[in-house]
Amino acid sequence: MKVQCDLLLTDIGELVTMTGSPGFRRGEAAKELSIIRNAALASFQGKIVWTGQTRDVSNSIQLVDNSLEIDVSGKVITPGFVDSHTHPLYAGTREVEFALRAMGADYEDIAAAGGGILNSVTRTRQASLDELEDTLLKHLTTMLLLGTTTVEVKSGYGLDLETEIRCLEAAARLHAYWPQTIARTFLGAHEIPLEYRNRPDDYISYLIEEVLPEIKSRELADFVDIFCEKGVFTAEQSRYYLLAAKDMGFGIRMHADEFHDTDGASVAVDLGAMSADHLLSISDRNIEKIARSNTVATLLPGTALFLGKPFPPGRKLLDAGAVVAIATDFNPGSCFCESMPLMINLAVCQCGFTIEEAVTAATINGAAALGMDNYKGALAPGMDADMIVWDLDDYRGIAYHMAIPDIEDLIVNGKLVSSMFE
Repeated sequence: MKVQCDLLLTDIGELVTMTGSPGFRRGEAAKELSIIRNAALASFQGKIVWTGQTRDVSNSIQLVDNSLEIDVSGKVITPGFVDSHTHPLYAGTREVEFALRAMGADYEDIAAAGGGILNSVTRTRQASLDELEDTLLKHLTTMLLLGTTTVEVKSGYGLDLETEIRCLEAAARLHAYWPQTIARTFLGAHEIPLEYRNRPDDYISYLIEEVLPEIKSRELADFVDIFCEKGVFTAEQSRYYLLAAKDMGFGIRMHADEFHDTDGASVAVDLGAMSADHLLSISDRNIEKIARSNTVATLLPGTALFLGKPFPPGRKLLDAGAVVAIATDFNPGSCFCESMPLMINLAVCQCGFTIEEAVTAATINGAAALGMDNYKGALAPGMDADMIVWDLDDYRGIAYHMAIPDIEDLIVNGKLVSSMFE
């Protein structure tokens, strides 16, 4: 029996389906892209319904009225990228601090002097809802055109109830109409605000007692995150806070072991967090611990590049058997970059990934970090029809062409993105 479709792509040179092991990939499975050559793909109402070879289309597919059929002419198609760690809800940029670092200042020293996150907090508190939405839309558009079809956005530059809600409301507005899938994370525990300086426990209590219940009641966030780092929140404070968030029904994730080994990755595993992110300073002991868990190790190589820090130990995590994702960490202070293709290149060139492992980390494992790996990050029947059409004849060119992605078009929810911008 033929399958109905409203979008049919034929003559695909390489269709990277990621249809091996279901869900996230680790170990040898992370190298399996399940490529179909001389391929075709059909979708219906935003869901993939069939993949196979072009020669089998006439026996397998029934086009419905007003369907779209595209001859891809031997090009590469991959799943759309899943950027599972970004900070685009803010006001004001920090190029002055970037210049200070170029003259030798350290990121942590700038933050301790009142710059860094607190710099952005001051300006974000002054921004209107429309201004925050405009900034978010600008960066999500750039991400989309660079291949990101699913994105997590964090708050965290308000650090008070009013501003954090305003930021998350901006994300909710776009979530209602923008083509990308948007996962929303409340990161009120991003830094200790000045009004709670030297009283981090009181700030944690404020978040638990006043802010989290309000965000939950308004359904403004899917996840709760915390920055577990020296000079910010300890492992013990992080455990207490995330347990409270988990009890309220939030998914939990964690900034862990970025500049120092704070045992954050261990806390993330103990609590069953969706992901532990950064991990530039993770200990060998905790590499083994996270590798024995289903918590995704999300690496952010662009941040290491931007700050001039050692790159995260990707090869160690992969060899230990961890589920590894990569993301941009786009933010105004420590990685002003929206490009997942660049993160793939850095993962290969600086973190020890194979090209196949990097593609896996940017697609199905990124989806796993958001709990979406049953419908995002692969091109198989039943999955969302989110994909990138590459002006390439070999998928390895994705990592090879540094910083200049050879993207011809994108398809989100079964629709061409180019047609949305006409």
